[in-house]
Amino acid sequence: MPHNPYSRLFAIPGATAFTLGNLVARLPMGMFSVSAVIMISGARGSYALAGAVTATGLAATAVVAPWTARLVDRHGQARVAVPATLVAALGSLSLVLCVRYGAPDWTLFASYAATATTPNTGGMSRARWAHLLKGDARAVHTANSFEQAADELCFMLGPVLAAFLCGSLFPQAGTLIGVVLLVTGVLVFAAQRATEPPPHDRRDPTDTSAATKSLLRARGMPALLIGFLATGAVFGSLEIVTIAYADGQGHKAAAGVVLALQAAGSCAAGLVYGAAKPRGSLGRRHLLCAAAMAAAMTLPLLAVASTGSLIVLSVALLCAGMATAPTMVTAMTLVQRRTPEGRLNEGMTLAVTGLLGGIACGAACGGWAVEHLGAAAGYGVPVAAACCALLLSSAQACATSTRARLRRRRPAPPHVSSAV
Repeated sequence: MPHNPYSRLFAIPGATAFTLGNLVARLPMGMFSVSAVIMISGARGSYALAGAVTATGLAATAVVAPWTARLVDRHGQARVAVPATLVAALGSLSLVLCVRYGAPDWTLFASYAATATTPNTGGMSRARWAHLLKGDARAVHTANSFEQAADELCFMLGPVLAAFLCGSLFPQAGTLIGVVLLVTGVLVFAAQRATEPPPHDRRDPTDTSAATKSLLRARGMPALLIGFLATGAVFGSLEIVTIAYADGQGHKAAAGVVLALQAAGSCAAGLVYGAAKPRGSLGRRHLLCAAAMAAAMTLPLLAVASTGSLIVLSVALLCAGMATAPTMVTAMTLVQRRTPEGRLNEGMTLAVTGLLGGIACGAACGGWAVEHLGAAAGYGVPVAAACCALLLSSAQACATSTRARLRRRRPAPPHVSSAV
């Protein structure tokens, strides 16, 4: 086996094939929201409406996605992902038609909400790695880092592609091409059946994981999911505030490139983090990463407040992005450790659901801040969200440390010798 940890991953038969399909399916995830904001704001002249529509779609995904993941765990990835993707594609096409022909505002909300059935392709890919690398913690760490880097790569290229298509062709082009890529990628991914984790029917009375009716009751999961909510708010607010700031500077077409630099920093940091050998406890690493993210998110705010330059802002976003991927990698690994066997798709989808819910809240708050306070002041929203994520991580670390001390102080049961 090669010594490069990433080469070792793709030496596994079938790993390259499902990864390529998954990357194609994941690329539109970075396109849809930017395309919708550009398309709606251009047609209706309101960033607040655009932010509210995308927030509604993400909130609907937060409700529907865990049910979709539960079906994936029970019936298999291919049987559920393909029809769910087709339903989501119809929702995106409906949004394009409603914007194009001036339908009432409520139809935009309804159409974008229909995209909530989009399967969590990143979660399904992580579930495949966990199935293939079961028992190898170092390899799972590398795989999670690669998947996070892949997320960032797609969110780096997606906004650039969306902004280019919407600006150079027509406003609906980004959404239409995103639909084609999503359907194609999911079909290719679903065709790789050899690496697919086996379905796990929790109706089996001998299944011990069925005793946990809701993963929200698992120890540590609620705090983790709220942390994902806060981290998602960082991403959602950064996106819409940056688009509005670039528009205010007269460079709306450059918004995708500026956002891509933030994702590029995160992608590079994720790959480096995955190649490094993890040190210390996972909880401590998560706390340090959250602290770095909170500090880094002040850079864009300082850039626009002190210089107002779009170039300086781009450099600040590049540096700020380097702290997000390690935070996400450690948080995803914590979710995997706290999820019962046979429910991994559901557990990771709950994490992504929290992330999407945060993106929705961040987009709405960022849109409100842009409308009422200005785009420059809007960069205070991601700073506040990152500080919330740090507080939650600190609370988790304190609770874990307290439980460990209590276990150490607990007296051992007295030894009773048996009489003969």
